[in-house]
Amino acid sequence: MNAAAQTYIDDMATKRGYVLDYHKVMAAADFPVLQAANHVVSAAYLDQRRLDRTTKELLFILSLTVMRAPKPQLKSHIQVALDLGLSAEEILEAIEIALPEAGIVAFQWGVEAWQEVIGIDVLEPTVAVHSGKDD
Repeated sequence: MNAAAQTYIDDMATKRGYVLDYHKVMAAADFPVLQAANHVVSAAYLDQRRLDRTTKELLFILSLTVMRAPKPQLKSHIQVALDLGLSAEEILEAIEIALPEAGIVAFQWGVEAWQEVIGIDVLEPTVAVHSGKDD
C-alpha cells in the first residue's frame, strides 16, 4: 500500500465529505493522475473563491443531473449539500432547473437520486392505474 496515496484519499474524504470509486481506483493505480485531476477539482469547486460552497454544490448537483452522471456521484453531492445545511427543498429546486433545458429524462434522473437520499414518502394513486414502468 502507498502510504502517501492513503493519506491523500483520507484528506479528500475529510475536505470533500465523500470519495468516489474512481478516486479509490486511481489512488491505487495511478496516484499522480489522481493528484492532477484533484487539483483541477479543487481550483474550480473546493477552494473558496467568489461563490460559496453551498452555491457551488447546487451548481454541481444541477450539472450532474443534466449530464445524468452516475447516481452514486449525484447522491454523494446531494448528501454533501444537506451536510452543508441546504434544505431538501433547495436541492430539489436546483434539480428542477434541469427540466426546461435538459428535459424530463434528466430531470427524472435527478429527482430519483434526490428521493433516494432524502427518503420522502411518495403519494400513490388510490385508484387502479397502469404502473408506468413500461412507458
